[in-house]
Amino acid sequence: MTMNKKFAVVLLLSATVVLGIAASQPPQEQPKRNLKVLPKDISHEDLDKIMHGFNDALGVKCNFCHAGAQVDGRFKMDFASDEKPEKQMARNMWKMTGKINKKFFKFNSGTAGAVPPVTCMTCHNGKPHPSNGAAAH
Repeated sequence: MTMNKKFAVVLLLSATVVLGIAASQPPQEQPKRNLKVLPKDISHEDLDKIMHGFNDALGVKCNFCHAGAQVDGRFKMDFASDEKPEKQMARNMWKMTGKINKKFFKFNSGTAGAVPPVTCMTCHNGKPHPSNGAAAH
């Protein structure tokens, strides 16, 4: 065998071993989802946008609605948990604003780029709980 053929054989065998090791790795665990109001097939990016919208509108962090726990000595959010009542309240408020927008403003959420007239910010104004009389303005 010439040097080039030996090199090619070694390279091919090495590539086969590397690919075999990569293929034998366990698949990355998908995070648990517990979507009851949002679409089950929502992308991670769109879900993050909505959650960050809640953060901004209520002036809170993720742990306001989501439970967390110590896992392997580290604090980890359990986004699928329904432990905190604030999460169910957020679901109720999401449905409420959707009904208001549809009934009173004929808002169609399926229209690309459409901005709903009533959002969390309408009443919350960056606070965890709506201001007294916020909707009356």
